[in-house]
Amino acid sequence: MQQNNFGEVLKTRFSAKRLAFMAIFVALSYAVSFWEIPLFPATPYLKLDFGNVFILLVSFLLGPIEGVIVCALKECLRMLSSSSGCVGEVANMAATTAFILLPSIVYQFRKGLRWVIPCLIAACFLGTGAALLTNRFITFPLYMKSAAAMVFWDVFWFIVAFNLIKTSAIALLTVLLYKRLSNFLKKLKI
Repeated sequence: MQQNNFGEVLKTRFSAKRLAFMAIFVALSYAVSFWEIPLFPATPYLKLDFGNVFILLVSFLLGPIEGVIVCALKECLRMLSSSSGCVGEVANMAATTAFILLPSIVYQFRKGLRWVIPCLIAACFLGTGAALLTNRFITFPLYMKSAAAMVFWDVFWFIVAFNLIKTSAIALLTVLLYKRLSNFLKKLKI
């Protein structure tokens, strides 16, 4: 009986409409991620893109599991043309997952801006912390070998500022777009 319920949950959660919606958001996230803006001349490799807006949106609209799946698929697509040997994509997937999980999990139980805003603020710090860890222990060591620790500490504050700006911008855009998409989805019955 339990196994049958699990099958029903999977059928509902991953219906054709929901999978199609997720695929659209993978494509949007992937396409927008190529529009990159370097923020600091000292660290031209730290580039702001808004692809994660679509990942956070799908996390709110469909759930955290779907958000992580969309994130993973987008990063897999990015790996096909990666100039970083997939290192940047793996690090981005870890940082993005850390960023989207808290607000999307809380949103499943508590709706409304009074819950969303504090969760997004906390998520900005979680995403920034995850980005620091992935840069320190994944990205920099694989790119810079023995000089990784020294270079990381030289650009530490640029990484902090960049990720706080990036996560804050993504959170703000998501809040501005969410209600419109939510109303649209209700009409589609997704």
